[in-house]
Amino acid sequence: MINQPTPFQTSAGYGAMAVERNKVLRNTYWLLALSLVPTVLGAWLGVATGITQFLSGFLGIAVFLGGAIGFMFAIQKTKESATGVPVLLGFTFFMGLMLSRIIEATLGFKNGPELIMTAFGGTAGVFLVMASLATVIKRDLSGMGQWLFIGTIVLLVGSIVNVFVGSTAGMMAISMAVIGLFSAYMLYDIKQIIDGGETNYISATLALYLDIFNVFQSLLALLGIFGGDSE
Repeated sequence: MINQPTPFQTSAGYGAMAVERNKVLRNTYWLLALSLVPTVLGAWLGVATGITQFLSGFLGIAVFLGGAIGFMFAIQKTKESATGVPVLLGFTFFMGLMLSRIIEATLGFKNGPELIMTAFGGTAGVFLVMASLATVIKRDLSGMGQWLFIGTIVLLVGSIVNVFVGSTAGMMAISMAVIGLFSAYMLYDIKQIIDGGETNYISATLALYLDIFNVFQSLLALLGIFGGDSE
């Protein structure tokens, strides 16, 4: 005869799972906040030295994709060890360097610092809204993943094409689509942690960092197009 779990055992099991999920979410938020430090340092170094100015066209795409894919592969390989955190922080420093080109271009506007702070505030606002929604939505959102991935591939191809076309209208359309897509990704990724679909805080931080990075960069690009004061 198979013994059925008692209500106490069942509730205790659920309680332990909830504690573990909260721990993953808490560690993810802490590491996400920490990851912004090397990002800022990387962006500052890129602006101060101009080291990324030669990265344009195909060379820029190759360096960015090569570096990002290499780092993400290393993070996935080390996420279960103590090495995972330094590798992730190294990745965010690299992303800060890659971000320095648009930061420098924005600082070329008279109101550049205000645009950067607006983009930062807007990104923080999007994150807070998505995090709040993730805590109140009871529906399983795991089915969103495949559609979000398809959307990412489409936008990646469109972005690469637009690098060579150089269309401002295309850049605007892509930037708006990226903001919408990765805002949805924030909701999806946070909900995955809350529901227990993601149990590693390093890979969870990587996912949320990429969401925030893409929203910030696209929002900054739009602000530069519509609100940049060159006078």
